[in-house]
Amino acid sequence: MKVKQFYDEALAHGSYAILSGGEIALIDPGRDPQPYLEFAQEHSAKIVAVFETHPHADFISSHLEFYEKHGAKIYINPKVGVSYPHHALNDREEVKLGHVFIRALYTPGHAPDHNTYMLFDEEGNPHSVYSGDTLFVGDVGRPDLREGAGLIHTRREELAHQMYHTIHEVFEKMDDQVIVYPAHGAGSLCGKNMRPETYSTIGHEKQHNWAFQITDENKFVEILLNDQPFIPKYFPFDVEVNRNGAPPFEESIKGIPQQNMNELLEAGLPIVDARSRILFKKGHMKGAINIQEGEKFETWLGTIISPNKQFYLLVENEGQKERLIRRAAKIGYETHIKAIIIAPQYFQERSQILDVEHFSLHPETYTIIDVRAPFEAKEKKSFKQAINIPLAELRERVSEIPLDKSIVVHCMGGYRSAIGASILEGILLETKVYDLGDEVLNFMRH
Repeated sequence: MKVKQFYDEALAHGSYAILSGGEIALIDPGRDPQPYLEFAQEHSAKIVAVFETHPHADFISSHLEFYEKHGAKIYINPKVGVSYPHHALNDREEVKLGHVFIRALYTPGHAPDHNTYMLFDEEGNPHSVYSGDTLFVGDVGRPDLREGAGLIHTRREELAHQMYHTIHEVFEKMDDQVIVYPAHGAGSLCGKNMRPETYSTIGHEKQHNWAFQITDENKFVEILLNDQPFIPKYFPFDVEVNRNGAPPFEESIKGIPQQNMNELLEAGLPIVDARSRILFKKGHMKGAINIQEGEKFETWLGTIISPNKQFYLLVENEGQKERLIRRAAKIGYETHIKAIIIAPQYFQERSQILDVEHFSLHPETYTIIDVRAPFEAKEKKSFKQAINIPLAELRERVSEIPLDKSIVVHCMGGYRSAIGASILEGILLETKVYDLGDEVLNFMRH
């Protein structure tokens, strides 16, 4: 038996391949099937099954592609209510894989239709548990994503109570040596306090995970509901795509048209400029939003651009074009790209460049917008007069910004402030907007 973890840093997503007797089962695979196919080829094995813990909100799964192209059976909780061919797995039902077997455990809390899967080794001993978005390293899954998504809509309070029982009646009863393989790690928006380790053990979580320490159910619910991060716009969309099954990856990313700068763009469609903030400031298309290619490109693309909107994607070169189409497809946004535009050498629109020395000496002469999350702004306020409007809400809350002074936008390191400044620059045409960028680090040291 062999277990392989595949980890996508950009989405903080962990997926798994379990190999036994020439057969492979996948747990929560990402959109691109290639890494899993290469693993199968390397071990001269066949992918025969895909186990989905729940309909994911933050990435698109390739489960349907593995069924259609490779004949793999899809296993999922029947409460999900999918239309594609599948095998429903209820609580404690088992599936044989080579010389081992996998047992489904019903674990609601993050979602009302969530299964966890326990792997038993050749001797019939519990080896590892694939906890999806229920149990993380140091945390548990957020309970507030299914109030308006999926077949079953469940109030967050109800799911939080279910999570309490899942932790104490399912996971707490497991043997300490069982390995915990979650679907996410630190940086994911499916929880709020995950540790950087990508796997753990039940024993370690019993000792160090806050959820095991709280035995008062109401207190547990209160803590779980408090200070959850924002919900990106694309999350409900992805739940539905995963419930129905996504089209094959390679076929879906082909055929996105490329458009010349001289051609007329459709009015009202957003332009996402993925070049570096340095290039963006030197010249860009009017109204473009600077979501740079970086660690969190997918998250911010799906947060700023609504899933019911098409958009233009402006890139620096062919290489970036190919990378970002594939990254957009990880959240199902490849079908939203109206056209790709490769940036020319010159743009008329230029960003304002901040005189950092003047700003340092006279910050009161600027309106300072802090686009960090509320908990970040609360923990460390860099400028006492700053107005905190989280980046995820900025486009909808522009009317709250005073326009009697020039505006300076900041975050923690420059990535989010570049997006925020470009948004405001495209809307507030009569007001000077500056991006503090990574200069914010110098202010935070003081």
